[in-house]
Amino acid sequence: MSRPLLPSPAAEARGALPDAEAPAFDRLATAVLARPTAPLGPVLRALLPGTAGIRWLRQEQLAPATRPAALTAAQWGSLYRCWTSTAATPSGRGGASSGGRPSPHGHAPAARAAPRWH
Repeated sequence: MSRPLLPSPAAEARGALPDAEAPAFDRLATAVLARPTAPLGPVLRALLPGTAGIRWLRQEQLAPATRPAALTAAQWGSLYRCWTSTAATPSGRGGASSGGRPSPHGHAPAARAAPRWH
């Protein structure tokens, strides 16, 4: 499998990581750069849970309309650390982490349809 072609700031940030973390960085960079003209706000909303993307943008003092090409190597590294720290971890309560459907009845765990009174 070939490495994705990264802009030089992203490639610099990737080079600073241990070799074992390079594939994960490549996944993040590929997702962020899939639409290079798209603003970072919506891109990060799709990649990071909850408000983590907005918090990261504020921490880096970037506007949500900032384009991925404007990121520095330090910001790429910071984004990678944020992404890895917020990655979903298996909960051990079944659901998607068990490899199957989230629940047998098609709703969120413990959610049930409203009772029907006939």
